[in-house]
Amino acid sequence: MNARPRRLRGPWRRALPVAFATFALVLGAAAAAAAPGHQAALSAASSARTGSTIGTGSTVRTASAASCNPEASSLSPSGPPQVTAGSFMAKIRARGILIAGVDQSTYHFGFLNPLSGQIEGFDIDMINAVATAIFGSSTGHVEYKAISDQQRSPDILSGAVDIVAHTMTITCARLQQVDFSSVYFDAAQRVLVLKNSTATSLAGLRGQKVCATTGSDSLAVIAAAKAIPVAVPYWTDCLVLLQQGDVAAISTDDSILDGLAAQDPWTKLIGPRLTNEPYGLAISKQHPDFVRFVNAVLQQLRTNGQWAASYAHWIGTPVPAPPPAQYGG
Repeated sequence: MNARPRRLRGPWRRALPVAFATFALVLGAAAAAAAPGHQAALSAASSARTGSTIGTGSTVRTASAASCNPEASSLSPSGPPQVTAGSFMAKIRARGILIAGVDQSTYHFGFLNPLSGQIEGFDIDMINAVATAIFGSSTGHVEYKAISDQQRSPDILSGAVDIVAHTMTITCARLQQVDFSSVYFDAAQRVLVLKNSTATSLAGLRGQKVCATTGSDSLAVIAAAKAIPVAVPYWTDCLVLLQQGDVAAISTDDSILDGLAAQDPWTKLIGPRLTNEPYGLAISKQHPDFVRFVNAVLQQLRTNGQWAASYAHWIGTPVPAPPPAQYGG
């Protein structure tokens, strides 16, 4: 399911100086951050935050905060994934590429492999499956745009990307801005510290600096625990700060922390699950037909073994059952 990226936007700005293991050194050079490739449409983002409609004549759905259920907020498939005339999928097919906002520095989910020169991971497999359903093959038909956490919703709102696969948790606040697919991965927020740390939980880090990325919902959980949030653009930046002793810990989804721990054997995960973090693929509210199409693709992956194969390859075994699809419309 891995496709060679047609074009990767955004120059690298730094390399990850992980000095603890050979693999970490190799991955660090690949996991450099990408600079933003454009400015978001601020007026669109502002409209979305206030729950108003935006767009070009299309009916834009907004989520009611009172009735919001992040895990059952998406649109049900209309049947098997089909590219119908006049659909957004047909426009993507005519263009010849699916433009996807992805991470390039989160090991296991979206990272640039220095040996192959390809962006790979569990999230990338989800994108390649969508591209295959549109074009018959993902090869040569996916344009990966490396973005930060903070860019995810603005890039959808501005139309800079068609879809975002970026360890993005479905939340009620985000549902006011963008639509999501059904849940394709379940994560939970935890804490990563150096192995010589005496901390056993986020509560034990009260008054100490804890790192997370700008735009992530992890920052609010850190602040609620009376720790001091430190916001940076990329998770690899957090790892560098932890290694240098500038922060006491990193706190975010265990899926992301597992990848950071794999890069630095002198770190460890601590504490209980702090939150549930259901991941969805983000799509514009302008394109409900695309949401239904993507959900049909995800349902195929759940039933044909591809989801399990991707999980085993990138995350490991044992492989759990995929998150069951729940829909709100």
